[in-house]
Amino acid sequence: MDCSGSGISSPHRPKWRKVAYGGMQPGFADNHTDESFLEQMVMNASVVKRDMLKVMLDSVSISEYLCIVALVVLVWTYTLTSTLDENSLLLLDVSLLVSGFLILLFTQEMLSLTLLLRYFLNISFFITGLYVLAPIYHTLTRSISSDSIWAVTSSLLLLHLFLHDYSESTVKAPGAMKNPSLTSCISVNASVVASVFIASRLPSRLHVFALVLFSLQVFLFAPLVTYCIKKYSFLLHLCFSISLMIMTLGFVYMLHHLLFVLLLSLLVFVNVVCPYWLIRIQEYKFEIHGPWDEAKLCFDITDSD
Repeated sequence: MDCSGSGISSPHRPKWRKVAYGGMQPGFADNHTDESFLEQMVMNASVVKRDMLKVMLDSVSISEYLCIVALVVLVWTYTLTSTLDENSLLLLDVSLLVSGFLILLFTQEMLSLTLLLRYFLNISFFITGLYVLAPIYHTLTRSISSDSIWAVTSSLLLLHLFLHDYSESTVKAPGAMKNPSLTSCISVNASVVASVFIASRLPSRLHVFALVLFSLQVFLFAPLVTYCIKKYSFLLHLCFSISLMIMTLGFVYMLHHLLFVLLLSLLVFVNVVCPYWLIRIQEYKFEIHGPWDEAKLCFDITDSD
């Protein structure tokens, strides 16, 4: 009687063993599995257990940058309506430059004189280049209607927010950057073009220079400053972020009540609703790992001395 394809055991039947690459074993079908096949099955081994409070604290960085961009738009609005003149803008630029430099100075454990000198040279070249290019920016969009400028600027800001690297993975240390991704480059370029478009509608070249300098200081250096604060002390970063949100909401409320409601709803959505969704969808996570997965090679490297 032939028992090779059935479940009838034989006293002389060899023990089944796993053979790589689908090797055939006499006495067993090619799809045979023994009772130990599912013993090594693991469910949801790589699923990260998330805490609601931790996710909410992590989302503060996103709300912080949303408020920073909202403040930039407020400055743009007050400048276009002649509420802020060029002298006030220049004073604001100097205040941001000094405060940002002091934050970098006090939050870094190792800051050499060479690095400070490099900061000073880079900032000097940066400001000089903007001042030289201000007349070009002033006449750049003279033949374009204002409605087109507002529409393009709004689209560029939305693109900037959508592609911005909120994980701070491109920031390595003051004065040093990792290779940015394509989306990060597009995000930065979109903010620069939007700043130039808005500045080109201003009446004087000094106005243009002051506004472009302010915008580029915020868009280019604000992520670095906030990263240094967060790295130095998360509690300080949290206090700074909450203060920034309150200040932004206050300025937006004075500008327009409907915009205040929209910004407040957006912050609540980012800090409360999205973390809650993330926690809830973890319940539907279903991953199975077992002996049928690809083998992972582990090498035990020891000294042969």
